[in-house]
Formats: sequence, structure tokens, C-alpha cells
Amino acid sequence: MGSPSRFFLCFLPLAVVFCSAIEPPRPAAALPLTTDSRWIVDEAGRRVKLACLNWVSHLEPVVAEGLSKQPVDEISKKIAAMGFNCVRLTWPLYLATNESLANLTVRQSLQGLGLLESIAGFQAHNPSIVDLPLIKAFQAVVSSLGENKVMVILDNHISKPGWCCSSNDGNGFFGDIYFDPDVWLKGLAKMATLFKGTPFVVGMSLRNELRGPRQNVDDWYRYMQRGAEVVHAANPDVLVIISGLSFDKDFSFLSSRPLNLSFTKKLVFELHWYGFTDGSAWRTSNPNQVCGLALDNIRRSSGFLLDQGHPLFVSEFGVDQSGSNVNDNRYLSCFMAMAAELDLDWALWTLVGSYYLRGGVRGYDETYGIFSLNWGQPRNSSFLNRISVMQSPFQGPGLAQAKPHIVIFHPLTGLCIQRRTLFEPLKLGPCSGSEAWSYTPEKTLTIKGTYFCLQAVGLGKPAKLGVICTGASSRWQPISDSKMHLSTTLEDGTAVCLDIDPGSNVVFTNACKCLERDNMCDPASQWFKFVNTTLGTRSATRSIRFGSVLEFLGRKMLGGIL
Repeated sequence: MGSPSRFFLCFLPLAVVFCSAIEPPRPAAALPLTTDSRWIVDEAGRRVKLACLNWVSHLEPVVAEGLSKQPVDEISKKIAAMGFNCVRLTWPLYLATNESLANLTVRQSLQGLGLLESIAGFQAHNPSIVDLPLIKAFQAVVSSLGENKVMVILDNHISKPGWCCSSNDGNGFFGDIYFDPDVWLKGLAKMATLFKGTPFVVGMSLRNELRGPRQNVDDWYRYMQRGAEVVHAANPDVLVIISGLSFDKDFSFLSSRPLNLSFTKKLVFELHWYGFTDGSAWRTSNPNQVCGLALDNIRRSSGFLLDQGHPLFVSEFGVDQSGSNVNDNRYLSCFMAMAAELDLDWALWTLVGSYYLRGGVRGYDETYGIFSLNWGQPRNSSFLNRISVMQSPFQGPGLAQAKPHIVIFHPLTGLCIQRRTLFEPLKLGPCSGSEAWSYTPEKTLTIKGTYFCLQAVGLGKPAKLGVICTGASSRWQPISDSKMHLSTTLEDGTAVCLDIDPGSNVVFTNACKCLERDNMCDPASQWFKFVNTTLGTRSATRSIRFGSVLEFLGRKMLGGIL
């Protein structure tokens, strides 16, 4: 089916025609993928942003979760329909290195664990898979994803099938009881070879969350370099994805000692960050301070890789989607600010609504899962709406449609500041419809191509656009430890911060909150982040007309302020 032609929506305020281009869906990436400095790109050199889900296939049954609940093709279709272009599909090393395990059928594996109800579910929803060997069932899932144009990253999550991860589970580092480096290398080679020539298998993650008392930098270099070379030799078309130390949190050693590899333009580094990574600090401490400290730590431990010219893939992040976890709720706003500002590739934990068996519990309900318990619908549609802004790139090779500018992003909602008509107040809306802003050396926020700047009018009043931009109320500065409060000073000297009305999404100014050590306060409504982009926005495509009309109205009709 061909792509629809570009079309336009037009409206006529004040007899001036404003047209907003609606772009057709983007074509699938031209595979295989490579890297261009810090970006992942397709064969045409166009940026491909990985927006992935983790699909678990490494627990004791050694089969992708959910196939007793829904047909595999339906799951794959729903992944694509929700806007995700990629799955990080986990697998245990023994699936590739233990033939007795790999040749067990799905039915036999489930029977051995007493999961008779899951067998019945397979027979109802995936009868063509239930009697396949486990390795063939794994291939069937990969095939289904590819048929639905969902890219696949193969992630060696663990050696011995089971839940991951702890420091003493025997799977953590080279030399642990279940982690023989030679066996691991053979397993990587086998999986890379098995999926050679499978276009939608675009990457292989060498090992998940290296950890434990044995971990050391010298062995990390020795074995990760060997693993990378083994994968590349067996399948040069896949991205080689490298994890760090301490549960995929630490790459600090790479700042002075790079990897020594025979190949280029295929290397990606992966990072994990959850709310619980920082313990209970989000709940028990001031979120501004926790966010500032966490982001500083990430910059030191892994963020510098972007500056070195390597893609950084947050291959695991996620939250309890019940909405009741204060620690996760506060963390998510900070995470989204970072992910948008750095325009990172990512994989959400997890697709999974329930597990066949986890920790001895049958049908375990996964509250971090995108799907509900029965895998039939999203667990939390508002969460999906919120993260959808991160599924598309803000910048990168081959994407430029406008001159570089910023959008003002609100991570609590996943929206950006925009102005819908000339006389309505500023509101939050989709970032694709945002104004194109610039932040000047004088600390004013102006709409590019116009004379208009963002101004504070009064405490509790909507923010305005004006053309007299020399006063204190037109100068905005990121403050607080998070650097996400946008603050200015009113005419009477009162300091205020941008805020939103949760009912209408109108942008107004309010007293700055949560700046001190108050752990009971949530500052997220006042968090805004400048995000660099080159993508066309509503104002960028009509900046001259918009600017000239507003300037005329501002100066001639309204005395300089709208």
C-alpha cells in the first residue's frame, strides 16, 4: 500500500491563510543499521531512533511471554500500532549452548514446570508454536515481529534461565558459576549466525547487566572486545551493543581507555536507569536535588560517550504503571527530561503484562508492563500517550526540515508549549505543533522569525507573548538543582516560575515550588526543558507571516502586548 500524499490543514484568522503541513507516516528504515557519530542511521544515512519494548524470553519456560494469552501476530501488530519500532528480545545463553534445552518443545518445557493452564492457552492462541522446539519458537517470534516491520535486538540477558538480576545469582560476571566466557562466546556466535540474513534483526546486545563481586575493568575489556569481534565476524550486519559494569550503570573507565575493535560504525553502548536505581530517594528526598544528582552521575558515568561520538541506548527504563508508586512517578519526569534533551534511543521495560512463572508465582501480574494482565489492551493508556513524544526523533542526520531551534518541553505531560491561535493563551500541546523558540544571550525566549518573546504578567496569571522584551519579566533562567524551573521576576520584584493548569494545560506563572529540601513536594508541574530540534514546527513553517501579523497587531492594535 502506497504512502498517502502530503496534505494541508488551513484556517483563516483575520483573513490571513495559515497552513500546517501534515506529514505522511515515515517509510520503514532501509536496513541494515549503522552508526554515524552518536546517531544510529539506516542505509540512506537517515537517523533511526530506536523506540523499543523489552519482550521477555529468558525465564524458566524459555519462551516469549504472553503467547498463552494472545496470538503472536496480534502482539506484534499491537506493538507497531502503539508506535514502537523495535523489540529488545531477551534470551538465556543456555538456549544457544544447551541442545537438550533448545530442543525441548514448548509443551514439554511448560509441562516440566507444571504450567498446564499455559499449555491450554498456547493451544488456543498459538497452536502452531506449542509443539515447536524452544529455539524454533524463538525464531517464530522474531519472524512475526519482522513481518510486522518491528526491528529486533537480541539481548543475551542471562545464562541459566530465570529472573534477573542479583549480584550473587551466578550469572553476573565472567567466571561466575553459570557464566563461562568460552561458552558465552560460542553462544553469541551461534545466535549471530542463526539470524544472519534476517533483515529485521538489527542488533545484538552482548550481555545484560554485568555485576557482582568478580567484576573488574580488565576482564570487561578482555571479554567484551572478544564478544564484539565474534558477533561482528558471524553477522556484520548487526549493531553490536555493549553493556557496562554495575548493572549497566558505569562506563566511566571508557573516558580514558577506548575499546580496541577491528570494525567501526556498528558500536552502541547501553545504559539502564530506573527509579529504584536511586533507592527510595525520589520518595524520601527533594526531587529537584535527586534529579540534579542523578543526571550529574549519568553524565559522568555514561553521558560522555555521546560527546565521544557513540550512540547511547537506554535499553531498560520503566515505571509501575498503576500510578501509585511515588518513587517511580517522580523519577519518570526527570527521566523524560533527560531522554528528550539528549534525544536518546531507548527500550521500555516491559511489554509483558504477565509471566507464565516468575519467582514461583504462576501468572505473575507485571505492573511495569505495557499490556494488561490478559495482554488484550494497554495497562495505562495515559502513560502511552505521555511517552509517545519520545518515539520520534528531535534531530539527527537526514531529518532536517528547519533551522535549529528549541521547543519548550514539559516532561510531566510529554507536551510542549504552543500557541494555537493569535488570541488564545499559551498552552501545552503536541511537540510537533510547538512554536520554534530561541533562547537568547539576554535570557529571553523568543519565537524564531518574530519579535515576540515570552513574558510573565502576574502571579497566577497566564504567560503572554509581547514585543517589548527588555524588562525583567521577559528574562527567563533555569533554576533549582534540576535546572528545570524557568524563573523570571515580576515588575514588583516577585520571583515566579512557569507552571501549568492541570485542567486546561494553560501555561501561567506561579510561586516557585519545591526549591528547598521539602520531600513532600512534587515540582514536576513546574519542570520545563529546552530541547534542541531541527524538525519543522508550526511556527517554523510560517515564521514570516506569523511574525509580521503578530508584530503589526502588537504594535498597532494592542499597544505592544498580546
